[in-house]
Parts: sequence; structure tokens; C-alpha cells
Amino acid sequence: MDAIDLLINRHSCNQLSAPAPSGEALDNIINAGLRAPDHGALTPWRFIITEGEGLKTLSRYFQDAAFNLGKAEKDVLKAANAPFRAPQIITVIARIEDHPKIPESEQLMSAGCVVMAMQMAAQAQGFNGIWRTGWFAYNDHIKQKLELEGKDEIVGFLYLGTPDVSCKKIRQLNTDCFVTRMDN
Repeated sequence: MDAIDLLINRHSCNQLSAPAPSGEALDNIINAGLRAPDHGALTPWRFIITEGEGLKTLSRYFQDAAFNLGKAEKDVLKAANAPFRAPQIITVIARIEDHPKIPESEQLMSAGCVVMAMQMAAQAQGFNGIWRTGWFAYNDHIKQKLELEGKDEIVGFLYLGTPDVSCKKIRQLNTDCFVTRMDN
């Protein structure tokens, strides 16, 4: 699959199973993320790779957070089951720092580009994934358990694995609905 075909046919798959990326494939995914645009070379990212027993730990964090928020029992159970949607999750964290020339928004956008690059690298190698946030990404309990510091933000949880089913292709959009030209 060439790069243009990959980019214009990008799609997420939410039914993922083993195997998850490992070895060289996982290294490629991480290295693709590290090539994201990065104004000032701040490298404002950090990654937590969760798999195996780590999924059970993340499940407890999600479950405890839901319980602490007073969510209904069914929602606490749903939170506990969330990490098991895929055999591997890469949590992408924006390491936000005060900088005189590079605003926080650019650091967050850079971290967002990391997730996109990682998902594309996974798909290029025959894996797939889905970028999720939800309330988990903004919850203080989960941030504490994942040892975020200062202004750090969870940009997303990138669930990775091998598609269980044929993933639905994203609908084609008419570019004219999104583009304005300034030719004069």
C-alpha cells in the first residue's frame, strides 16, 4: 500500500484481537510517532504501552475512576471492560511545558499528530487501531495513576491489534464542502 492510498483510505477498526504489534513493527509505530511535527524540537510526548497484565491494571484504574464519579453500575462495568477492546493500548501523553515561543495548543496538536502517525504506521504494517479518548482521558484519578505531571494531558488511547472483521471503510467526503480557494 503506498502512502497516498494509506492516507486517503484511513479507517479505524474497533474489533481487534491478537496479535498486537511487537518487535520491529512496534518500533516502527513508535518511530513514526516520533517524526510528528514538533515546533522547537520540544518532543512534547510520552507513551505508555499497555498489554498483557497491564490491561488488567488499566481496567482497575478505569473502574475505580468510574466508581469514584458515582457512575451507574453498568457504566462502572463498561469502564472496567474498556481496556480489553484490543490486545495493546498506547496511551499518548502531551508533556506540556511553558515556552515563550511555543504555545500549549501547538504542543497538544503535535501530540495529536503523533497518534495519527502511529495509527497510520500500524495500518501500513497490517494492524489496525482506533484512537479513543472519552472521559477517561480527562479524569484526574486516571492521570494520577498514569503519573502525569503538571500540565500533562492524555491525548488519546490508541487501541492496537489485528482486525477481527473487515473494517468498514469511511465514507468519501466531497472536498468542495470543506475547501475555500483564495486565488485573487
